[in-house]
Amino acid sequence: MAKVQQSRKTESQKAAAPLAFPTRWSLVISFLRGVKKWYVLFMITSTIVSVLNLVNPKIIGFTVDSVIDSESAEVPWWIAPFVRKAGGLEWLRQNLWAIALFVALVALVRAISRYIAEASSFRASETLVKNMRDDLFSHILRLPYSWHGENSTGDIIQRCTSDVETVKVFLSDQLSQLFVTIIMLFLSLFFMFRINVRLALAAAIFIPVIVFYSLFFHSRIASSFEKADEEEGKLSSIAQENLTGVRVVRAFGRESYERERFEKQNQLYTSYWVKLMRTLSLFWTSGDLVTYLQTLTILVYGSQLAVQGRLTAGDLIAFISYNEMLVWPIRALGRMIAEMSKAGISIDRLRYIMNSEEEKDLPDAVCPPLNQDIEFQHVTYAYENGTDDVLSDVSFKIKGGTTFGILGGTGSGKSTLMHLLDRLYDLPEAEKKDMDSQEAEDQPRAEKKDQPCAESQDLSFARKEEKSVCQGGGRILIGGTDISKIKRAYLRHHVGMVLQEPYLFSRTLSENIAITQPELVMTDVRDAARTASLDETVEHFSKGYDTYVGERGVTLSGGQKQRTAIAQMLIRRPEIMIFDDSLSAVDAETDAKIRAALKTRTRGSTTILISHRISTLMHADSILVLDHGKVSAQGTHEELLKKSPIYRRIYELQVQGSALAERRETE
Repeated sequence: MAKVQQSRKTESQKAAAPLAFPTRWSLVISFLRGVKKWYVLFMITSTIVSVLNLVNPKIIGFTVDSVIDSESAEVPWWIAPFVRKAGGLEWLRQNLWAIALFVALVALVRAISRYIAEASSFRASETLVKNMRDDLFSHILRLPYSWHGENSTGDIIQRCTSDVETVKVFLSDQLSQLFVTIIMLFLSLFFMFRINVRLALAAAIFIPVIVFYSLFFHSRIASSFEKADEEEGKLSSIAQENLTGVRVVRAFGRESYERERFEKQNQLYTSYWVKLMRTLSLFWTSGDLVTYLQTLTILVYGSQLAVQGRLTAGDLIAFISYNEMLVWPIRALGRMIAEMSKAGISIDRLRYIMNSEEEKDLPDAVCPPLNQDIEFQHVTYAYENGTDDVLSDVSFKIKGGTTFGILGGTGSGKSTLMHLLDRLYDLPEAEKKDMDSQEAEDQPRAEKKDQPCAESQDLSFARKEEKSVCQGGGRILIGGTDISKIKRAYLRHHVGMVLQEPYLFSRTLSENIAITQPELVMTDVRDAARTASLDETVEHFSKGYDTYVGERGVTLSGGQKQRTAIAQMLIRRPEIMIFDDSLSAVDAETDAKIRAALKTRTRGSTTILISHRISTLMHADSILVLDHGKVSAQGTHEELLKKSPIYRRIYELQVQGSALAERRETE
């Protein structure tokens, strides 16, 4: 789909509209609503677990010393009062079961605390994921139609699944452990320094080494993960396109081509992950090497101190236990730095979505009646990277309550007109809040063509987009009100549009017809289907209106899908109805039948018919002929036959072609 140009805001406007999430942390904090209490509970209980983990080595060391060398035994200050009341060290030597019972009680409290910590962590992480998914989906639904044209569906899905999971893993498994890691680090060092300062310094000297090589690998991991993440988005797009368009792929025998295309992209994606895994393997191997060197240093130096009598056997055992506990927090910090590289890229990719500007109404937006005259005034519009205007200085008027036809060749701008009317695309002037109607109408065309376009900015990768100048301008009025001043939701609710290739959801036929008003009864559904000449067809289905429609309506024919979409719109009874070549897949007899039923049902509504068939348009109150984005002629069928060579030529070709076909059938 072509990328649509938007108006570039001035520097003052940019300053007045800052990014919703200027930093990574601002986005993360927004996702943490309703989660913070669970993280606080996790940190409290995890702290208890960490402290109790540090108690056991001290108890074991004291027990060993009190049994092996009673003279060197030193009662820890935090249990000294209990030891004195129990009868002193001699009583403990004779009743070691008391120490075992104490260790068991510590283990029980630690187990309960760990359970609460794990449960609260899971609760927090799943709530966090729910918040992310809800916010992303809700925000994407409010983004402009042009934004969806600029971003592939597969990449959007990949960001909302894989990147969300990456952020979840980082926040729940890594960042949530930061507090515990810091506590373990400082408490381990505290107890180690209390046992022996020199040995503690020998252990601590490896900490800067681990931090240094973790930072060294940080940028390399981030770069590799960014490329792998981008390639995964492309792979998802290919898979999504092929699964959605499987009928087209098979109809044209393109299975081999698409398989090779997928395998090529999959191979590229795999190669980036292999490269990333090599970097991570080197990173973790380096960590293991440093850890083993640290453990070896402690064992050798600690044994030497014990032989020299500067360290008891119990203290050495306790010190080694504390060192093992110290290694885990340090390694955790290294892992956190590595995961931070990947999570940072994923958060930026999510920020790109959340920072994309939503559709917004003007502060003074109104909800006027829409069964009024529709007027296009000097409308000019172009798609991004296009060399020519899709619409060039188009002006015409549609009287309210009438039927208006639009005829034109492929690429003449027929559908673009209707997208502009429904504000799926916005004219550049819609961005100018301070320009009144008269100034917009009187502004010279040359000045309008020099209006700057909006500069898009992908915050995910901090890339600078190329600046371009859009060709666009003009106004669209309904009842004298500029549509830029009408609330979008109100406008779209009262403007019904049926496209040439309608989209149906994976639901039943009745649910698709009543999708905008599910509270309607079956009588209303059948009434709309009858007007669309669909009711008789549905009667031949084994399950009738309960027939399940596959994705994109794959189980229905092209004509059945178009008629379902027509019924879907009619059930809303909008004031403006647009049929964008939506009868192209039905035969001429059904076409005439539907138009006759529409004329009766839609009385009072403004009906716009876009078609290549003269027979579909000839009974319209007025017909507009477009030629390469410009108005060629306008009038009734009889008037256009006289004054429009294009209209007359198309009419003669279709009439002669129809007559020739009938002659061949009779022969």
